[in-house]
Amino acid sequence: MAKVIKALIVLAALGLAGAYVVTDPATHRALFSENPGALPASVDLANGETMFYAGGCASCHATPGQGDRLKLGGGLGLHSPFGTFYAPNISSHATDGIGAWSLESFIRAMREGVSPEGKHYFPAFPYTSYQRMGAKDLADLFGFMKKLAPVEGRVRDHDLPFPFNIRRLVGGWKLLHLDGKLFHADAAKDAAFNRGAYLVDGPGHCAECHSPRNPLGGLIRAKLYSGGPDPEGKGFVPNITPHADGIASWSKGDLRDFLKTGETPSFYSAGGSMASVIKNMSHLSDEDRAAMGAYLAALPAIPGKAPPKK
Repeated sequence: MAKVIKALIVLAALGLAGAYVVTDPATHRALFSENPGALPASVDLANGETMFYAGGCASCHATPGQGDRLKLGGGLGLHSPFGTFYAPNISSHATDGIGAWSLESFIRAMREGVSPEGKHYFPAFPYTSYQRMGAKDLADLFGFMKKLAPVEGRVRDHDLPFPFNIRRLVGGWKLLHLDGKLFHADAAKDAAFNRGAYLVDGPGHCAECHSPRNPLGGLIRAKLYSGGPDPEGKGFVPNITPHADGIASWSKGDLRDFLKTGETPSFYSAGGSMASVIKNMSHLSDEDRAAMGAYLAALPAIPGKAPPKK
């Protein structure tokens, strides 16, 4: 009996050690993260501004209760089945924001979901989409954000019940849902399609809201963009694939114009969180909005689960 107990203790110790290694951020980087390339020598602030609005940074990180969407003091509560996440201060403040971060730390946060201190970020931060972004766009984005005004004040901690408050467990989640792949253009498609694919799949992170999720909160890849329950529990997010219960009746021009004005072909106006998305997308060029529309129109037509009848 004593030998059996010792063997079980050894196995348990090995299991714990293995779990510790597997959930370490360095393990995920070694296994999955694709090298984003050399850090650029210069920064294009105009492109950084484009990435800022394409990425919807202000929608979550602008300080609530004030009209300036460039004051990134954070504090917005994001409700989920796992608890409430509070968007952090990402202003240029040296201690309360990201003003003291290096570019390397910023890229790692955006692509790997890891803090400068080497801790996992919770995936309410959509790094599963931002991981597609290349080093040049991330450097330009960081340069633009560093030019914005610093905002004083740290945001409160997330309100998460046990065990969802254990950051180490996010390492296991990442093994299932963060593949570490950069965006690669499809050589069989034209430049406009690839630009749209990059903006929608990467900085635009459209799949994060417009896709169903599994019980662990990961995107169901086979059903991307087919709609599903709002991640914050506020209803149903629509199907944006060209299926009959999605955007099959929309033209590429309809999609382009919707991303600028928020008005559908049926003359309805976008509301809720999508209204904030439209504010961001209205800052993009007509060419970028047209490219996004062309990509969405070319997605596989996937049936979505209809919202419950009221």
